[in-house]
Amino acid sequence: MGARALSAFIFCAVPFGTAQAAEGSRAADNRSVELNVHGKIMEQCAIGNVGDMNFGDITRPGLKASARVSFNCNVPFRVDVRSANGGLANAQFPNGQGPYAGRLPYSIGFQIPVLKPSSSLVAQTFESSDLMGGRSFNSAGGIAVDGMALNVALGRPSSEAGLLAGSYSETIIISVSPS
Repeated sequence: MGARALSAFIFCAVPFGTAQAAEGSRAADNRSVELNVHGKIMEQCAIGNVGDMNFGDITRPGLKASARVSFNCNVPFRVDVRSANGGLANAQFPNGQGPYAGRLPYSIGFQIPVLKPSSSLVAQTFESSDLMGGRSFNSAGGIAVDGMALNVALGRPSSEAGLLAGSYSETIIISVSPS
């Protein structure tokens, strides 16, 4: 019975020793290994709420308003700008009446700090009359991480008589997308 126990012990020890020797041999043959690592980050472009810009009495010359807007895009981007009226339009008579104009032109400017990989500034200005059909600009390969400055400057009425009395408004649609 003692010999039987010894042979069982040897039988179990031999396969373990052989597997270990085989593994050691394979590890000695490899001098490098390749490890593939994967991940993904979704494209994201977002613009914050601008709110309203109320100029009050628009007969005063040189009126301007500025806003700092939350804006980021983790890929190069395109900004599209479109206006509803092409100027601040009189609610009742957007084309004016008699010698009085019913639309007040403006310019809108954008300044967006971008990284590509060094810091740069994308700046663009549009006249309101050009925005009826829509205009766009791109980041020239940069990404935005630090918001956007938006500037609106009111122009002069097209009529020497000035503006028709009433309420004036404009809707500007600004959208951003990966380019």
